[in-house]
Amino acid sequence: MDLKEYLNRIGFTGQYDKADLNNFFTIHKLHVMNIPFENLSIHSGEKNTMDLQIIYDKIVKSNRGGWCCENNLLFSWVLKEMGYKFTILGGKVFNSQEQEFLPTDCHLINLVEIDGKQYLADVSFGVSCQIWHPLELISGKDQLQPQGVFRLINNGMKWVLEKTGRKQMVQDKAFANSSLVNKRLTKTLYSFILTPRDADHFQEMSDCLQTSPESLFMLKSICSLQTPTGFRALIGYTYSEVTFKEDSDLVDMKEIPECEIEALLREKFNLVLANKFTPKNNKADYCI
Repeated sequence: MDLKEYLNRIGFTGQYDKADLNNFFTIHKLHVMNIPFENLSIHSGEKNTMDLQIIYDKIVKSNRGGWCCENNLLFSWVLKEMGYKFTILGGKVFNSQEQEFLPTDCHLINLVEIDGKQYLADVSFGVSCQIWHPLELISGKDQLQPQGVFRLINNGMKWVLEKTGRKQMVQDKAFANSSLVNKRLTKTLYSFILTPRDADHFQEMSDCLQTSPESLFMLKSICSLQTPTGFRALIGYTYSEVTFKEDSDLVDMKEIPECEIEALLREKFNLVLANKFTPKNNKADYCI
C-alpha cells in the first residue's frame, strides 16, 4: 500500500509529511469529495471485507467507494501513515423508527488528537449527514458546516452526534412525498464511547449487515458523493442531486432506467463496477 497513491486518488497536492490540523482537515474533505459512500458490492455479488489490503485495492486501485468499515478503516491507515495520533472507535447508529440506538457497534469512526485537542473524523456516513470537516470533541457546541449544524453531546461516558439541517425543497412535485425526502430537520445520527477498538471488533457486524434480510444495506443499494455545492445520491433507481442553499436545500430527483444506471455511475460517481449491479430500494427508514 502506498500513501502517495491514496493522496493522488483524492487529489491532495500538499506536503504529506506534515501531521498538522490543516492537512487533517484537507484530506478529510478531499476524501468525501472524491470517494463515494456506497454499498454496491453486496448488490453486485461481491462481499465487503475488513481486510485492509483488499479495501485499499478496491478504493484506491479500482477507484471504488465503500461503506464506513471500508472508508474509515482506510482513513485510519492514512492517519497512521501521515503520523497522526488516532484511535478507532465504534458507533451505534440511531434507529429513528424504534427511537433507540442499535445494540451493537456498526459504525467505525476515528478520534484524532492534535495539539491537545480531540476531533471526530468520519469520512463515511453519506448523503446529507456526511461531515466535510472533522468535529472538535466538545459537548454542546454548534459546529456549522455546509450541510447544517452538527452537535456532539456528552452524556456521561456516551457521546451522541446530532445534526440540524434545512428544509428540503423538492423541485419535481411528483417526488414530494418520496420516502427518501428528509422531513426531519434535527436528526440523531449515532452514539459512541471512547473505548479503543480494532478492525476485528466490527467483523461480525460487517458480516451481518451484508447477509441479514433486515439490514438496511441489503434492502437498499446506496451510492452518495459530496460535491462542492451539496451531494449526489443514487438509491435504488432514484437519483438525486441536492444543492445547499442558505435557507433550504434544493432537491432534484428522477428515476433512472436500468439501461442508464451504468453510465450514470460512471458520469456522476466515477465508478465502474466489475460485476452486474442490481439496484434495490425496498422499504426501510432511510432518507437523503
